[in-house]
Amino acid sequence: MKIEELNYKKGGKKILEDVNLKLDSGKIIGLLGENGAGKTTLMRIIAGVNSVSEGVITVNGNTKKILIKENVSLSDHLDGFKATNKISEIVHFYNAVYQDFSITKYEDIANFLGLDMTKKLAALSTGTRGKLVIALTLARSAKLYLLDEPLSGIDSISRKKIISSIIRWKDDDSTIIISDHYVTAIASLLDEVVIIKNQKIRDLIPVEQIQSDYHLGIEAYYEKVYLGEIQ
Repeated sequence: MKIEELNYKKGGKKILEDVNLKLDSGKIIGLLGENGAGKTTLMRIIAGVNSVSEGVITVNGNTKKILIKENVSLSDHLDGFKATNKISEIVHFYNAVYQDFSITKYEDIANFLGLDMTKKLAALSTGTRGKLVIALTLARSAKLYLLDEPLSGIDSISRKKIISSIIRWKDDDSTIIISDHYVTAIASLLDEVVIIKNQKIRDLIPVEQIQSDYHLGIEAYYEKVYLGEIQ
Protein backbone atom coordinates (compact mmCIF):
# COMPACT_ATOMS: atom_id res chain seq x y z
CA MET A 1 0.00 0.00 0.00
CA LYS A 2 1.20 3.49 -0.81
CA ILE A 3 -0.17 6.93 0.14
CA GLU A 4 1.14 10.01 -1.63
CA GLU A 5 0.60 13.67 -0.68
CA LEU A 6 -2.66 13.05 1.14
CA ASN A 7 -4.52 15.98 2.70
CA TYR A 8 -7.93 15.74 4.33
CA LYS A 9 -10.25 18.31 5.90
CA LYS A 10 -13.68 17.92 7.44
CA GLY A 11 -15.93 20.87 8.20
CA GLY A 12 -13.02 23.18 7.46
CA LYS A 13 -10.85 21.45 10.06
CA LYS A 14 -7.56 19.91 8.99
CA ILE A 15 -7.46 16.21 9.96
CA LEU A 16 -4.51 14.89 7.94
CA GLU A 17 -1.74 16.86 6.25
CA ASP A 18 0.92 15.84 3.71
CA VAL A 19 0.60 12.14 4.51
CA ASN A 20 3.08 9.92 2.69
CA LEU A 21 3.34 6.27 3.62
CA LYS A 22 4.50 3.06 1.96
CA LEU A 23 3.90 -0.37 3.49
CA ASP A 24 5.23 -3.72 2.28
CA SER A 25 3.06 -6.81 2.04
CA GLY A 26 3.01 -9.57 4.60
CA LYS A 27 3.39 -7.40 7.70
CA ILE A 28 1.28 -6.38 10.68
CA ILE A 29 1.51 -2.66 11.36
CA GLY A 30 0.36 -0.84 14.47
CA LEU A 31 -1.27 2.54 13.78
CA LEU A 32 -0.84 4.65 16.91
CA GLY A 33 -1.95 8.13 17.90
CA GLU A 34 -3.97 9.96 20.52
CA ASN A 35 -7.76 10.32 20.28
CA GLY A 36 -8.64 12.55 17.35
CA ALA A 37 -5.26 12.07 15.67
CA GLY A 38 -6.92 10.80 12.50
CA LYS A 39 -6.37 7.03 12.74
CA THR A 40 -9.97 6.04 11.94
CA THR A 41 -10.18 8.71 9.24
CA LEU A 42 -7.01 7.40 7.58
CA MET A 43 -8.37 3.85 7.58
CA ARG A 44 -11.65 4.99 6.08
CA ILE A 45 -9.81 6.92 3.38
CA ILE A 46 -7.66 3.90 2.51
CA ALA A 47 -10.77 1.72 2.31
CA GLY A 48 -12.52 4.22 0.04
CA VAL A 49 -15.25 5.09 2.53
CA ASN A 50 -14.10 8.71 2.86
CA SER A 51 -13.21 10.56 -0.33
CA VAL A 52 -10.27 12.92 -0.69
CA SER A 53 -9.57 15.68 -3.19
CA GLU A 54 -5.81 15.74 -2.57
CA GLY A 55 -3.63 12.66 -2.63
CA VAL A 56 -3.27 9.24 -4.22
CA ILE A 57 -3.96 5.88 -2.56
CA THR A 58 -2.53 2.73 -4.14
CA VAL A 59 -3.42 -0.75 -2.87
CA ASN A 60 -2.02 -3.85 -4.56
CA GLY A 61 -1.17 -1.71 -7.59
CA ASN A 62 -4.67 -0.21 -7.88
CA THR A 63 -5.58 3.48 -7.60
CA LYS A 64 -9.25 3.28 -8.64
CA LYS A 65 -11.58 3.30 -5.65
CA ILE A 66 -13.70 0.38 -6.89
CA LEU A 67 -10.60 -1.82 -7.28
CA ILE A 68 -9.16 -0.72 -3.94
CA LYS A 69 -12.39 -1.75 -2.21
CA GLU A 70 -11.98 -5.23 -3.68
CA ASN A 71 -8.57 -5.50 -2.02
CA VAL A 72 -9.35 -3.96 1.37
CA SER A 73 -11.32 -5.42 4.29
CA LEU A 74 -12.22 -2.74 6.87
CA SER A 75 -13.62 -3.80 10.22
CA ASP A 76 -17.22 -2.67 10.62
CA HIS A 77 -18.67 -2.26 14.11
CA LEU A 78 -22.07 -3.32 12.70
CA ASP A 79 -23.96 -0.16 13.64
CA GLY A 80 -25.86 -0.39 10.35
CA PHE A 81 -27.59 -3.61 11.37
CA LYS A 82 -30.71 -3.91 13.49
CA ALA A 83 -30.47 -5.15 17.05
CA THR A 84 -32.86 -7.96 16.09
CA ASN A 85 -30.61 -9.27 13.30
CA LYS A 86 -29.18 -12.70 13.96
CA ILE A 87 -25.52 -13.44 13.36
CA SER A 88 -26.58 -15.80 10.56
CA GLU A 89 -28.36 -12.93 8.80
CA ILE A 90 -25.33 -10.69 9.06
CA VAL A 91 -23.11 -13.44 7.66
CA HIS A 92 -25.57 -13.94 4.79
CA PHE A 93 -25.35 -10.20 4.03
CA TYR A 94 -21.54 -10.27 3.96
CA ASN A 95 -21.57 -13.33 1.72
CA ALA A 96 -23.94 -11.60 -0.71
CA VAL A 97 -22.09 -8.28 -0.81
CA TYR A 98 -18.43 -9.37 -0.86
CA GLN A 99 -17.33 -11.76 -3.60
CA ASP A 100 -14.20 -12.68 -1.66
CA PHE A 101 -16.11 -13.60 1.51
CA SER A 102 -15.55 -17.25 2.43
CA ILE A 103 -18.26 -19.01 4.43
CA THR A 104 -15.83 -21.82 5.18
CA LYS A 105 -13.20 -19.44 6.53
CA TYR A 106 -15.84 -17.57 8.53
CA GLU A 107 -17.09 -20.81 10.10
CA ASP A 108 -13.55 -21.83 11.03
CA ILE A 109 -12.90 -18.50 12.74
CA ALA A 110 -16.37 -18.41 14.34
CA ASN A 111 -15.92 -21.92 15.78
CA PHE A 112 -12.52 -20.94 17.16
CA LEU A 113 -14.04 -17.84 18.77
CA GLY A 114 -17.16 -19.65 19.99
CA LEU A 115 -19.77 -17.65 18.05
CA ASP A 116 -23.38 -18.87 17.97
CA MET A 117 -25.06 -18.18 14.60
CA THR A 118 -28.52 -18.12 16.18
CA LYS A 119 -27.76 -15.24 18.56
CA LYS A 120 -29.22 -11.80 17.87
CA LEU A 121 -26.98 -8.75 17.78
CA ALA A 122 -28.74 -7.25 20.81
CA ALA A 123 -27.89 -10.33 22.88
CA LEU A 124 -24.14 -10.13 22.27
CA SER A 125 -21.75 -8.92 24.91
CA THR A 126 -19.10 -6.37 23.91
CA GLY A 127 -16.52 -9.14 23.73
CA THR A 128 -18.69 -11.41 21.58
CA ARG A 129 -19.55 -8.54 19.27
CA GLY A 130 -15.84 -7.83 18.88
CA LYS A 131 -15.23 -11.46 18.00
CA LEU A 132 -17.96 -11.30 15.36
CA VAL A 133 -16.42 -8.19 13.81
CA ILE A 134 -13.02 -9.90 13.58
CA ALA A 135 -14.52 -13.08 12.10
CA LEU A 136 -16.41 -11.13 9.43
CA THR A 137 -13.38 -8.99 8.58
CA LEU A 138 -10.86 -11.81 8.34
CA ALA A 139 -13.24 -14.09 6.40
CA ARG A 140 -12.63 -11.97 3.32
CA SER A 141 -9.65 -12.83 1.09
CA ALA A 142 -8.22 -9.32 1.02
CA LYS A 143 -4.71 -8.01 0.46
CA LEU A 144 -5.10 -5.37 3.16
CA TYR A 145 -7.03 -5.69 6.42
CA LEU A 146 -7.82 -2.58 8.45
CA LEU A 147 -8.72 -3.32 12.07
CA ASP A 148 -10.01 -0.21 13.81
CA GLU A 149 -10.01 -0.55 17.62
CA PRO A 150 -10.79 -4.30 17.57
CA LEU A 151 -10.11 -4.64 21.31
CA SER A 152 -12.01 -1.57 22.55
CA GLY A 153 -14.02 -2.33 25.68
CA ILE A 154 -13.27 -6.04 25.48
CA ASP A 155 -12.26 -8.21 28.45
CA SER A 156 -8.78 -9.72 28.63
CA ILE A 157 -9.85 -13.28 27.77
CA SER A 158 -11.70 -12.14 24.65
CA ARG A 159 -8.74 -9.94 23.71
CA LYS A 160 -6.43 -12.96 23.76
CA LYS A 161 -8.80 -14.98 21.58
CA ILE A 162 -9.09 -12.15 19.06
CA ILE A 163 -5.31 -11.70 18.93
CA SER A 164 -4.88 -15.45 18.43
CA SER A 165 -7.38 -15.41 15.58
CA ILE A 166 -5.51 -12.58 13.85
CA ILE A 167 -2.28 -14.58 13.94
CA ARG A 168 -3.96 -17.85 12.93
CA TRP A 169 -5.95 -16.57 9.92
CA LYS A 170 -3.60 -13.99 8.43
CA ASP A 171 -2.36 -14.96 4.96
CA ASP A 172 1.41 -14.68 4.54
CA ASP A 173 1.14 -12.14 1.71
CA SER A 174 -1.61 -9.99 3.23
CA THR A 175 -0.99 -6.84 5.28
CA ILE A 176 -2.82 -5.86 8.46
CA ILE A 177 -3.03 -2.35 9.88
CA ILE A 178 -4.34 -2.43 13.42
CA SER A 179 -5.22 0.60 15.55
CA ASP A 180 -5.87 0.16 19.24
CA HIS A 181 -5.45 1.85 22.60
CA TYR A 182 -4.34 -1.49 24.06
CA VAL A 183 -0.81 -1.02 22.74
CA THR A 184 0.73 -3.60 25.06
CA ALA A 185 -1.91 -6.18 24.09
CA ILE A 186 -1.16 -5.92 20.37
CA ALA A 187 2.61 -5.37 20.70
CA SER A 188 3.49 -9.03 20.16
CA LEU A 189 1.68 -8.96 16.78
CA LEU A 190 3.51 -6.01 15.28
CA ASP A 191 6.30 -5.88 12.72
CA GLU A 192 6.23 -2.09 12.31
CA VAL A 193 4.68 0.95 13.96
CA VAL A 194 3.17 4.03 12.34
CA ILE A 195 2.62 7.04 14.61
CA ILE A 196 0.31 9.92 13.69
CA LYS A 197 1.04 13.20 15.45
CA ASN A 198 -0.06 16.74 14.60
CA GLN A 199 -2.02 15.55 11.53
CA LYS A 200 1.10 13.96 10.02
CA ILE A 201 2.89 10.63 9.91
CA ARG A 202 5.51 11.16 12.60
CA ASP A 203 7.08 7.72 12.33
CA LEU A 204 7.21 4.49 10.36
CA ILE A 205 9.63 2.32 12.27
CA PRO A 206 10.29 -1.44 12.57
CA VAL A 207 9.71 -2.89 16.02
CA GLU A 208 13.21 -4.37 15.95
CA GLN A 209 14.66 -0.88 15.52
CA ILE A 210 12.67 0.43 18.49
CA GLN A 211 14.16 -2.34 20.58
CA SER A 212 17.74 -2.13 19.27
CA ASP A 213 18.14 1.66 18.95
CA TYR A 214 16.04 2.87 21.87
CA HIS A 215 15.90 -0.21 24.16
CA LEU A 216 12.19 0.40 24.67
CA GLY A 217 8.93 -1.45 24.27
CA ILE A 218 6.43 -0.16 21.72
CA GLU A 219 4.18 1.62 24.23
CA ALA A 220 7.10 3.34 25.97
CA TYR A 221 8.52 4.48 22.63
CA TYR A 222 5.11 5.78 21.51
CA GLU A 223 4.64 7.73 24.75
CA LYS A 224 8.11 9.30 24.51
CA VAL A 225 7.44 10.37 20.92
CA TYR A 226 4.20 12.08 21.99
CA LEU A 227 5.89 13.75 24.95
CA GLY A 228 8.59 15.09 22.65
CA GLU A 229 11.33 13.13 24.39
CA ILE A 230 12.27 11.43 21.10
CA GLN A 231 12.78 13.74 18.13
